[in-house]
Amino acid sequence: MSETGKATEPAILLSDVRLKLTSAAGEVNILRGIDLSVAPGEALGVVGPSGGGKSTMMMVIAGLEKTTSGLVRTAGIELNDLSEDQLAKFRRDYVGVVFQDFHLIPTMTATENVAVPLEFAGIDNAFEKARGELEAVGLGHRLEHYPGQLSGGEQQRVALARAFAPEPAILLADEPTGNLDGDTGHQVMDLLFGLHDRAGTTLLLISHDLKLAERCDRIVQLADGRIQNSNLRAGS
Repeated sequence: MSETGKATEPAILLSDVRLKLTSAAGEVNILRGIDLSVAPGEALGVVGPSGGGKSTMMMVIAGLEKTTSGLVRTAGIELNDLSEDQLAKFRRDYVGVVFQDFHLIPTMTATENVAVPLEFAGIDNAFEKARGELEAVGLGHRLEHYPGQLSGGEQQRVALARAFAPEPAILLADEPTGNLDGDTGHQVMDLLFGLHDRAGTTLLLISHDLKLAERCDRIVQLADGRIQNSNLRAGS
């Protein structure tokens, strides 16, 4: 990014984003004025305590949660006023999401799970591309297995292949190693960053593990619905 020239439009831009929900106890402030800019191709780690708003912020960026106020622009598209159908198309075309709990369809094989979003996107060779993505994450021997026949690490690899198969501009990963043992989690993270490097995809990684987040280009700390530190580094 040039200091003198105009910066490239951010891949993710949040400006004074606020989210309030109503509960039996009254209004709850989930996000309290989030300002965040993520450059195209950047890998951003998001850390902070449970309940601090990390997952909610990710849902807002993906258009899965509506804000109370503030600007949300993802992949150059302003999300605030889009309809549910428009948001679904936006996610299909621009965003991949990896969750802690895999979210695979249990009645579909690994290949079918990866091919589904490709078919929704109208890609003709969906199954061929799905098989290629599974081979890229080391699951060429598991193509016809169902999620129940796969280990947790293998299921998360399928989820990674599914997220990357449509070649999204932005990948959002919410605690992708949260349900995995240490060794398996590190293998999955190696794959995640390998795919990120290969595709040049903008990555937003939510993790409770600072060591994992430190593999990103930059780290922000989110607590109590606010960004507390926007440029953490190892040893900070």
